[in-house]
Amino acid sequence: MTLVGAHYDSVVGSPGANDNGSGVAALLELSLQLRDLAPDRSIRMVAFTNEEPPFFQTNRQGSRVYAKAARVRGDDIRLMIALETMACFRSDPGSQRYPPLFRHFYPDRGDFIALVANLRSRRIMHRLAAAYRQVSDFPLEHLATISLVPGISWSDHLSFWRHGYRALMVTDTAFYRYAHYHRATDTPDKLDYQSLARVTEGLSGAICLLAERDI
Repeated sequence: MTLVGAHYDSVVGSPGANDNGSGVAALLELSLQLRDLAPDRSIRMVAFTNEEPPFFQTNRQGSRVYAKAARVRGDDIRLMIALETMACFRSDPGSQRYPPLFRHFYPDRGDFIALVANLRSRRIMHRLAAAYRQVSDFPLEHLATISLVPGISWSDHLSFWRHGYRALMVTDTAFYRYAHYHRATDTPDKLDYQSLARVTEGLSGAICLLAERDI
C-alpha cells in the first residue's frame, strides 16, 4: 500500500493557507486524479488532525494514532507520503534558506519542491524522485538525513517512522522559505496555485508509476 496524507489543522492564530491548506488541496486533487487507477497494491488517502502544537509528537497526534493502529493491524504500508506546506515558490536569488552546511549542496532560489526522508527511507525516496522526473519538469530536490536536523521530521511522516514504516515529506521547505509560516499572515493570497497544480500533477503521475511497479 501507498498511503498519502495531509493534516487539516492549523496552528492557533494562523489561517493555515499554506500550512496546511495547500497539502489538503493537493490530497483532494490526488484523490480525484487517481480515483480510476486500479493498481495491484492499494493507494490510500488520509486527512489527519492534531499535527500542530500542542498535539505534535504526543499520543493525541492524529497520524500517530493512525500509524500505531496500522502497525497493530499489520497494514503493509510500503510508502507513506506526507503533503506539508507546498505552495510557496520564489525565483529570486537568496529566497531559499537551509540548516547549516546544506546551502552548499542545494539551490539558493526557492523555486523547487522537496522530498525529505530519513536514511531508512532514502531508497524509496530516490524511486519516487525518479518517477516524478519522468512525468514532470517542475524542479525537484531531495534529501535523506537524520531527523535531528530542524524541520526534517516536522510533519506526519514522523509518526510512521516511529512505527517502522518508510515515509517521506513533500514540502516547499516551510519556514526555510515561507515568511508567513505559523503566522496570522498565512493567507490564500500568498500562495502560488499554478506551481502547486504542477507539483500535484507530477506527484499523481509518479504515484501511478510506482503503483505499476508494485513498490
